[in-house]
Amino acid sequence: MSTAAAEKKEEEVKGGELLYCGTTAWDSIGRRKGLTESNLVSPTRLRPLVGVDICYVASGCASCHCVALDVDGRCYTWGRNDSRMTVCLQKGQLGHGDQIQRDRPTVVSALASYKIVKAGSGRSHTVVVTEDGLSLAFGWNKHGQLGTGSVKNEIELYPVRCLVSEVKDVACGADFTVWLTSVEGASILTAGLPQYGQLGHGTDNEYNTKDSSVRLAYEAQPRPKAISSLAGQTIVKVACGSNHTGGALEDMGGGLGHREQKDEFSPRRLEVFTKHNIVPPGAVVSAGSVNCACTAGGGQMYMWGKIKNSGDDWMYPKPLMDLSGWNIRCMDSGSMHHFVGADSSCISWGHAQSGELGYGPGGQKSSAIPKKVDMLEGMHVLSVACGFAHSLVVVDRTNVADQLDQLDVYDGKPAGEGVEEPTTEPPPAKKPTKKSAAKTQSSNKRKKSKESSDSEDSGEASVDEDEDESDEEANGFAEKKSRRGGKASGRGRGRGRPPSAAKEAAAAAPAKRGRGRPKKA
Repeated sequence: MSTAAAEKKEEEVKGGELLYCGTTAWDSIGRRKGLTESNLVSPTRLRPLVGVDICYVASGCASCHCVALDVDGRCYTWGRNDSRMTVCLQKGQLGHGDQIQRDRPTVVSALASYKIVKAGSGRSHTVVVTEDGLSLAFGWNKHGQLGTGSVKNEIELYPVRCLVSEVKDVACGADFTVWLTSVEGASILTAGLPQYGQLGHGTDNEYNTKDSSVRLAYEAQPRPKAISSLAGQTIVKVACGSNHTGGALEDMGGGLGHREQKDEFSPRRLEVFTKHNIVPPGAVVSAGSVNCACTAGGGQMYMWGKIKNSGDDWMYPKPLMDLSGWNIRCMDSGSMHHFVGADSSCISWGHAQSGELGYGPGGQKSSAIPKKVDMLEGMHVLSVACGFAHSLVVVDRTNVADQLDQLDVYDGKPAGEGVEEPTTEPPPAKKPTKKSAAKTQSSNKRKKSKESSDSEDSGEASVDEDEDESDEEANGFAEKKSRRGGKASGRGRGRGRPPSAAKEAAAAAPAKRGRGRPKKA
């Protein structure tokens, strides 16, 4: 390696201080009324990473967990790992071999023998890239999003090898993954859920299920497959939304924004980014839940898709005039909020409820237009990442040590503290029969709640609901809900009283029987 190349490589892995803003109540994400006292509304340092040189951060628009890499190649993960909500299920996406929520960044020990240089974060899965071009993944694999070539194991609690080689970068959507490689003729590969055409292979793999001619399903794609329509192209940038993919070619850009409101099953170039307004190789490309953004000629930022909760969608790329003239180095989008690092400022905007814009306790919650994060003014932002109700910012410590010392430090709770830890082993890949699952829960319910008939009914209701859930819910966590009396999940409410309670109510209020008949005089 030449001296110039070595210097360039050293410059690329420069690290800085990681700052976080947004929710810390991972188990309340997705609820209408979150725990506001658990929101970090100002950029905050995380105790385990204070002074650690972080060079890369990742979190997806559908992700309730975070990934950070330091300059030595160590991988840290933390965040949501609880199964009581359906927004982000407990799927082992933190890679620690368990299904316990973690508030503190924790090193993934199973990756200790690798130097991790890139990472992607999906709804309930994580994919990393090593210095040697290998890719490993962990978490949910129901749709084949881990790229192992099989969906036999629906959950992988430890990192497993992906069937790709010479990987340069990776990006994750909600339930799919995209790899960029240096393999000739296969520069971009995808795996996972193809429902909306996000894999780019010209089909959604839709088929009719066996039990009904009306009910549709989508065949999982567990083996990474090269996008044939891009076989002769070199993809230099890629970004994933929840159910869409955008990328930049070596010579010009591409990805949705085609003035049509329909799914695109194959990559198609954008008319805006042709001729004199091309997307350069060093362009900033990002994707939010339902929008895309990139920089084009002159560094102008363009956006398209659903930009705000209200108002019309932008059906094609439009210049974001509020950012004209800024030297934009990095950008990322969450569910409906955005972060940009430009010049010596950090800029954010969008719809927020958990302080993820970082405006501080006296600042506004949301902003319809780009606005500076005052507490980070004068700092050089190295990278940003946005997830579901949270944001990550890495800043250069040079000349701002005093400014960083004034920021709050969040300690977080030890792993498992404040949440009920699983008492069962990770569920087997094979799902038990409905009859055996119901019998196990009924037995546990009789032992735990003999005195409460209402709790018994809630447990029985959760059995019915859990029969259609994933393996770990049918095994270990159906029992956990049963021990709680069905209150934690909120399932089974309003499904009728138990037989004993119904008889008592009937005896106490006979006038209500035969509802719908004329009243007696």
